[in-house]
Formats: sequence, C-alpha cells, structure tokens
Amino acid sequence: MTSTQAPRSSLFQVGDRVQLTDAKGKLHTITLQLNQEWHTHNGWLVHNEVIGMPEGSVVETTGGLKFLAFRPLLTDYVLSMPRGATIVYPKDAALIVGMADIAPGVRVLEAGVGSGALTISLLRAVGANGSVDSFEKREEFADIARKNVTHYFGSLPSNWSLTVDAVQETKHEHKYDRVILDMLAPWECVDMASEVLQPGGVFMAYVATTTQLSVTAEAIKSSANFTEPESMESLVRGWHHEGLAVRPQHRMIGHTGFLIFARRLAPGTIAPARRRRPSKGAYGTSELES
Repeated sequence: MTSTQAPRSSLFQVGDRVQLTDAKGKLHTITLQLNQEWHTHNGWLVHNEVIGMPEGSVVETTGGLKFLAFRPLLTDYVLSMPRGATIVYPKDAALIVGMADIAPGVRVLEAGVGSGALTISLLRAVGANGSVDSFEKREEFADIARKNVTHYFGSLPSNWSLTVDAVQETKHEHKYDRVILDMLAPWECVDMASEVLQPGGVFMAYVATTTQLSVTAEAIKSSANFTEPESMESLVRGWHHEGLAVRPQHRMIGHTGFLIFARRLAPGTIAPARRRRPSKGAYGTSELES
C-alpha cells in the first residue's frame, strides 16, 4: 500500500478480478490472465477478449451466453471469499468504520480476525499512514484471514501485522487510537484496552447476544476509565420497485450482532455520573437499596 496511488483505469487489465452476472443474477468471479479461457455449460469466454474492455460491458461466450462484467465491490468480495469463522457483514463493518471514526493515519488494535472481512475494511480506512495490528487465537482462522487479505490487496499490506495469540495476554509496546474487538468475551479485554488506548481513543466491541452486550457494558462502567457505553444494531431492508409497485422486499438482513462503544477518558478523570432512574429489575434488589 502506498500513500499515493494512480487512478485506476476503467479498462480491465491482466490480473483484475472480474465479476460476471448472468441474466438470472447469478454471479461468477474470474481473474483475468493472458491466453486463458473460462468455461461454462454453454461455451467459453476468452480472457483476451475481456482485457481492455471498459467496466460495465457485456461479454459473451462462444455459445452466446451473455454476462455483465464489473470489478467486484468490497461487499462482493467479502461475501464470496473463503471463510473459517463467520464474517462481520458489510453493513456492520461500515458502521464500525464510521462510528469508531477509522480514518487515514489511525492506529488500530484488532482482536478476533476471523476470516479477515473487517480487517480489510480497517486497512482500507487507515490508509498507508495508519496501521492495523490484529490478533487471532486460532491458527486456522489466521491462515484464512492472511490469504483473504493478501488476495484482496494483491500483496501482504506492509502496515498490517497478524499475531496468533490472545490479545489480553500480550504485552503491547505501542499506544493505539482504536481498539476493535470481535470475540466471545470482550469484557476480558476492557482493562487491556484502557492501558493501550490514547485519551479520547475509541473502544468498540462486536457481540452476538444480549448477555454478551450486558456483561461488556457493565465491565466498561466498572473500569471507570471510559465514557458511558453506547450500543446499537443495524437492520437493512431492501425495497422492490417496478413502476408504481414500490414495497419492501420480503427478505432482509436482520440481526447479525450488537455494537458497543465508549471513549477513553484522560488518566485520573472521573466522568460526571449519568443521572437516570433504572428500570425495575435492571439490577438486583441489594444494588438498588445501597
């Protein structure tokens, strides 16, 4: 990854990944190589004929089968790449990048790499002047993530490190601007995050269940090193539009996970207590009476 990149040509070039969409909406992805062919049930497509064509062109096999050709978007890539662990879906990755303010030059500590989907979004966001240090406990997941990230960028990014170890059991030599966790027990990393985060830095965790959400929130509050944690989820629903027939689609991308985030306070700072009356049953009776 370089700090200045030449504008990408709109013409397909050797080595480009090309996404082919048929009349039924079925997707196929090929990598263009000289003098190669892609075979279908109805003829084959010669790579040389695609090289040099502009994106958005229609290509045709020798049997007359037509496809619309584009370079795949990030969403297309992460949804089709090999997986070891469940990926962070694009809708959640976009929210993480936006809400955690992952920007060029930011230094990110990531734990729970899985298949590398979120890692790719983080690396794109931090740019050449930022960095992402990732941790993954399982070697087999780390291998898949390393291959997916390398395949996406064309080479192993120089500003990315991947360590096979538990992030909370590692001694960190650097301070970070953001800590992003996608793991089973992120509450175990709250103390570690408070040590490595710069004042004003963002702690964000991605969890699947309300129990994980609750325990993580209470750990953040108990540490007294962060602002009041906030949490959310994203639900994405597509819409059908055909003339005047406009309606929501029957299928949607519903709950995939919860996001919880907070910001690191300056050392020694005690945040003003949040004034609110808890709901009945939110805490045990003894806690309410104390």
